[in-house]
Amino acid sequence: MSRVCSVCGKGAMSGNKVSHSNRKSRRTWGANVHKTDIVNEKGTVTSAYVCTR
Repeated sequence: MSRVCSVCGKGAMSGNKVSHSNRKSRRTWGANVHKTDIVNEKGTVTSAYVCTR
């Protein structure tokens, strides 16, 4: 299961890692998501990843 926000769909971003000599290689940043308990409209409790924003 990937770490994607179940509310807004925010996921991982990609970009370049730049060294001191300005050489570039690809890297990824993970979204700041936490696993929390959510109450559905039916009243049941489920756990899902939600971003902190």
